[in-house]
Amino acid sequence: MGKKITTYVLLLGIALGVLGFFVATAGFHLPGNNQDYEPTQPIAFSHRLHAGELQIDCNYCHFGAEQSRHAGIPPANVCMNCHKFVTAPLGAIQAEDKLATKENRPPKKVVSTEIAKIYDALALDSEGKPDPAKQPKPIEWVKIHNVPDFVYFDHRAHVNAGVDCQKCHGNVGTMEVVRQVETLAMGWCVNCHREVNKIGVNGKAVQASQNCTTCHY
Repeated sequence: MGKKITTYVLLLGIALGVLGFFVATAGFHLPGNNQDYEPTQPIAFSHRLHAGELQIDCNYCHFGAEQSRHAGIPPANVCMNCHKFVTAPLGAIQAEDKLATKENRPPKKVVSTEIAKIYDALALDSEGKPDPAKQPKPIEWVKIHNVPDFVYFDHRAHVNAGVDCQKCHGNVGTMEVVRQVETLAMGWCVNCHREVNKIGVNGKAVQASQNCTTCHY
């Protein structure tokens, strides 16, 4: 009997050791943990370029974060505030200008492949005008950051308290393709609330709730 118990304990130890190895080295996640999730999006939108190099404020595109539970995905019309003027990388436009000069003709409007997808979604032609041959269609962006249905999370409470977007989403200004940086697990959220109650948010004292009913009512 004693030998059997020893064998079971040994096998359990080996199983836990193997599990620990995979957790530590293979990016293994427990169910519900989508850390490092990095889906391919329908348009190759570069946060590195827009949020990083161009320093566009997160709330310009995700304007719902200040007024709503959800930050929201910007409608294509918001994209067009810039992309009715900026239609392609500068290098492509300069190449067309150079070719047009060589061929002694007016330069053509250059619309990059990815920006053309925005035009198509809005049923516009390459000049940015309504195209009767097209039908408007939504851009099917893939949501990256998700919490379970039984969790209530409110963006406006955090944004209006001064919490930086990067606290939860990581430094998206360095990401060509956005990924989930944090686990978004309950323990991670609770520890954050404990921390800011001690040190504040950007120098401002806060009282972040640690009551279960705040997120699970």
